[in-house]
Amino acid sequence: MSVLAQVLRGPLLALAGSASARAWAVRLPMTAKVVHRFVPGETVAECLDAVRGLAADGLLATIDHLGEDTTNEADAAAIRDAYLHLLAELKAAGLAEVAEVSVKLTALGLDLPDGPRIALTNAWAICAAAAAAGTTVTVDAEDHNHTDATLGILAELRRDYPDTAGVVQAYLHRTLADVSVLAGAGSRVRLCKGAYAEPAEVAHQTREEVSAAYLACARTLMDGAGWPLLATHDPEMIAAMPELARATGREPGDYEFQMLYGIRSDEQRRLAAAGETVRVYVPYGTDWWGYFIRRLAERPANLVFFARALFGR
Repeated sequence: MSVLAQVLRGPLLALAGSASARAWAVRLPMTAKVVHRFVPGETVAECLDAVRGLAADGLLATIDHLGEDTTNEADAAAIRDAYLHLLAELKAAGLAEVAEVSVKLTALGLDLPDGPRIALTNAWAICAAAAAAGTTVTVDAEDHNHTDATLGILAELRRDYPDTAGVVQAYLHRTLADVSVLAGAGSRVRLCKGAYAEPAEVAHQTREEVSAAYLACARTLMDGAGWPLLATHDPEMIAAMPELARATGREPGDYEFQMLYGIRSDEQRRLAAAGETVRVYVPYGTDWWGYFIRRLAERPANLVFFARALFGR
């Protein structure tokens, strides 16, 4: 992570949780234009249009209905139902072969009283609907306080739906041990660097440390019998993956790259044209503020893009 990113990361992540900042931002006419680069729309129809466009370029998708930190059981059920509707529309549109869904367990009620039971019940319903539609589910990672509960629920879901993917964050000190457990036969594991502000006691802090951890975790996944899902926009990490794959006896098609919608789109298409499997993380919905600000925190270039659009340059 650059010096600029390190300086900006904390304030931006605090901004992501600010209701007053969101209320101010959504009133600005240019905000929708800027956000549209990273979030293709608020409706299922807009989301599916984006998926069709990606598919035309040879790209797969994983769809996130935006929302997390649900505060009551009715809201958790509403988000579950939104996923059920999305999956039915995916099937009806003939897009289930090119798109799956990603879910956050806090959106499904994980932090509520009796949260693990509520989140598991809601996630199980989504997995069942995904299987009926002919696609799969990825259970997203969140901050380190949720890691144990998330991996526990993932293990439960895999009893009935073994193709359910999990997500690990390389910057956490624990992650190398976690991927060693998760890299079994048939296991789908998304490896990302990490998007939350975490203390030094639990997470690497420098770009060099995080990159080294990412490579170590990727090597463990490549050595395993599962399906590595390599989520990165870092040119160094992208360049290293094919060589690492060859060293572990894998070829393109034995793993996949994953990237965010609107970030390095040309690189996504280049990799797909070169024969790599590439899946794009496509968020949609009205609760876009926290997601959008975290993207700015991850990459200062995104902040420059936002500022230029904001001031009409």
